[in-house]
Amino acid sequence: MSRFLKALAVLALCVFSSTASLASELAQSETEIRPILLGSPLPDAPILMINGKPGTMKSVVHGAPAVVVFYRGGWCPYCNLQLSELQKIQNDLKTLGYQIIAVSPDLPEELNQTLEKDSLQYTLISDGNANAMKAFGIGYRVDDKMFKQYREWGIYLDKRSGSEEHALPVPGVFIVDAQGIIQFSYVHPDYKIRTPARVVLEAARAIAEQKHKLKP
Repeated sequence: MSRFLKALAVLALCVFSSTASLASELAQSETEIRPILLGSPLPDAPILMINGKPGTMKSVVHGAPAVVVFYRGGWCPYCNLQLSELQKIQNDLKTLGYQIIAVSPDLPEELNQTLEKDSLQYTLISDGNANAMKAFGIGYRVDDKMFKQYREWGIYLDKRSGSEEHALPVPGVFIVDAQGIIQFSYVHPDYKIRTPARVVLEAARAIAEQKHKLKP
């Protein structure tokens, strides 16, 4: 493993410590989440495709290397900026063999609006029931005070997700290899802090190079 990738791995692990490799419940706040660890298999959580058809995380990834990004929704300007930045490195990631999969609580119809608004060329999927964010250990329940505040701002989390759980993911990036193993992750409880696209690209490149070196 390259020094660069090692540094990123240490950074990712220092953000949160976790004693469990898989979470099944929503945390009570952003700071109480327990992300799954590096080396964990990709959770096969049920999701909805952008066309409204049911699927699973594994069926979407389909055995190919992937950059899986969790974002809060199309209403979040920080998320939209991150999605647009990822679009800029899509071709480079594709050359390395990666696909981009972006996951949010938004219903499929909301995803379609985000896709068109930001001219995104990669896959968006809906996690309205919070299955994926729970499985990745990054989902939390928005408290009543904050939920009401969002409504005052015109953001109706229940309508956007079709769920009464009032769940959001802490924004995060996970890189999965062709064997379905998580090789890189970065999650931060401050929604304003996102993994820069250049860091995602360099991590993906380092993982791809390491895999190439290990081939018999």
